[in-house]
Amino acid sequence: MKIDLTDTTAGAIDRALTQGRRAIGTPAVGMVLTMVIVTDEENAHDAIKAAEDASHEHPSRTLVVIKRHTRAHRAQDGCRLDAEVRVGSEAGTGETVVLRMYGEVSQHADSVVLPLLLPDAPVVVWWPVDAPDNPSKDPLGALAQRRITDLYTVENPMEILEKRVRTYAPGDTDLSWTRLTLWRSMLAAALDQARMKVTSAVVEAEADNPAAELLARWLQARLGVRAHRVVSDGPAVTTVRLGTAAGEIVIDRPDGPVATLTLPGQPRRTLALKVRSTAELIAEELRRLDADEMYAIALRGGGTKESPVHV
Repeated sequence: MKIDLTDTTAGAIDRALTQGRRAIGTPAVGMVLTMVIVTDEENAHDAIKAAEDASHEHPSRTLVVIKRHTRAHRAQDGCRLDAEVRVGSEAGTGETVVLRMYGEVSQHADSVVLPLLLPDAPVVVWWPVDAPDNPSKDPLGALAQRRITDLYTVENPMEILEKRVRTYAPGDTDLSWTRLTLWRSMLAAALDQARMKVTSAVVEAEADNPAAELLARWLQARLGVRAHRVVSDGPAVTTVRLGTAAGEIVIDRPDGPVATLTLPGQPRRTLALKVRSTAELIAEELRRLDADEMYAIALRGGGTKESPVHV
């Protein structure tokens, strides 16, 4: 069910949500959190689709904030709030409100969003693009227990990564870090099997890949060795090599969903290591809403200041 509201208010939107739930016979009590997506018109469709897919695991109220420029609109459109309310099959397993804000309304998005938050439920804010320099100090970010950004969408990811180091606050995370979950799990499992002291680490990935930098910093912080970056053809992270006295521990994924694991003195084996969708990444982030201490460790892991070596 869809309800379109033009030149509306937060109170009218809340009443429309109640009307929609009554019409389809669905209560709000099954929803576990409020997801606030701050995006532009171009990226809104993909972000909403990802959130709706993730809602099958985490039923939620999704508030999509789209700030519109008024230059291309009539003068009377200069300060306005339009909304599209979706409930039932139109909104995954939760409910979705698309908020289009014009003029001064867009400067006070938190005042519009605040009355629409589910009472006594956690709040997560996700910026698919154009995240603020300091997410925890952003007016919408300040409402949230969890703040999700994505370094893959910025023009200079290494520069923005250093800003994230300086502005980190508990609750901050980034999808470039979430993309590493399978890599980190398999590296930890490999070290459990090998039981050898690691003396060196190398991460091979495409140039300026923020996930590769975070992985190198995490290895450096956790293993106490210098983690070097090597530029490969990609895509994303392709290989991790951990040096030991008995030989190298290697996880290699040049392309596709399959990787190979090589341990000293053992036969090579095949691992499933697929590139996950945005919906899968968001669903993972919603499974825990406390501070991600490992992300903080990776951010502040010392970094690899030398330029990556090209192969």
